[in-house]
Amino acid sequence: MDIFETLLAPFKWLVSAIMVGFHDGLSAIGMPAASGWTWTLSIIGLVLVIRAALIPVFVKQIKAQRGMQLLQPDLKKMQDKYKGKTDQLSRQAMAQEQMALYKKHGTNPFSACLPMLIQMPFFFALFQVLSGISSAKAGGHGIGAMSPEQVKQFDESTIFGAPLSASLLHGGGGNEVSVWILSIVMILAMTASQFITQKQIMAKNMSEEALASPFMRQQKMMLYILPVVFGVGGINFPIGVLIYWTTTNLWTMGQQFFVIRRMPTPGSPAAKALAERRAAKGLPALPLLGGKKADAEAAEASAAAAAVEAKTQRVQPQRKNRKRK
Repeated sequence: MDIFETLLAPFKWLVSAIMVGFHDGLSAIGMPAASGWTWTLSIIGLVLVIRAALIPVFVKQIKAQRGMQLLQPDLKKMQDKYKGKTDQLSRQAMAQEQMALYKKHGTNPFSACLPMLIQMPFFFALFQVLSGISSAKAGGHGIGAMSPEQVKQFDESTIFGAPLSASLLHGGGGNEVSVWILSIVMILAMTASQFITQKQIMAKNMSEEALASPFMRQQKMMLYILPVVFGVGGINFPIGVLIYWTTTNLWTMGQQFFVIRRMPTPGSPAAKALAERRAAKGLPALPLLGGKKADAEAAEASAAAAAVEAKTQRVQPQRKNRKRK
């Protein structure tokens, strides 16, 4: 066993234990234990448990992202200040000022990636569990928290004729056409959900300063690069892993929709829309997560003015017809 497998061993046990727990619960309420749909729902249950546990980390991620957006003007001024200076003292001073900016805003570039980094060990653990199902069945032993009987059930279970342990690149038994069709559909769903999530963030939940920053240019590149990377890598993923990643992307899409509508970035189109909705109902503007009080007051004043203007435009005086004498 190499060091990578040693590090993943506890994650493999935890992932398989959660799946087995959901599988046993679903079997207890009458679903067939050997059914592929029972195991599919167990994988979806695994996603729900992991993503629910990551909600506090997600809140920290939002704060970090907004901190990064708020410091962009200061970061640009600092870059202009040291532009063209390549000596060691200037580079050291720039690095120190940059770290001071991160500390002032309570953020750093890696905080935004924290939920993804925390999920990766679980993703790789699930990949190893599902990839090792066939060999575990052939050897007559379990894998992680799964007993030999459960390993056999999982290996023989299918949805739409495709085994959950099969992949587009390596096959894995069952109906080959079903494996190809289901794998392609899942890969497309996985990449599309990821692209749509990032697109709606950039279109609705970023301020004008953030959209004009160098950081935004990197985000635009990642918008197109990441779906391609996962799409190409998806041909090697077992169908069960594709179900996991598609489900987690759909969770992220719904989570971002909630954030954009209820906790938008200060200065973004979504924040203005929220302020206008609250002003139309006669409610005060909410303090936005990661925003400043001045931003909230400005948004409230702007939304109130828009609401008053809309009301005055709605009610037009009617000219009365005078009676002829």
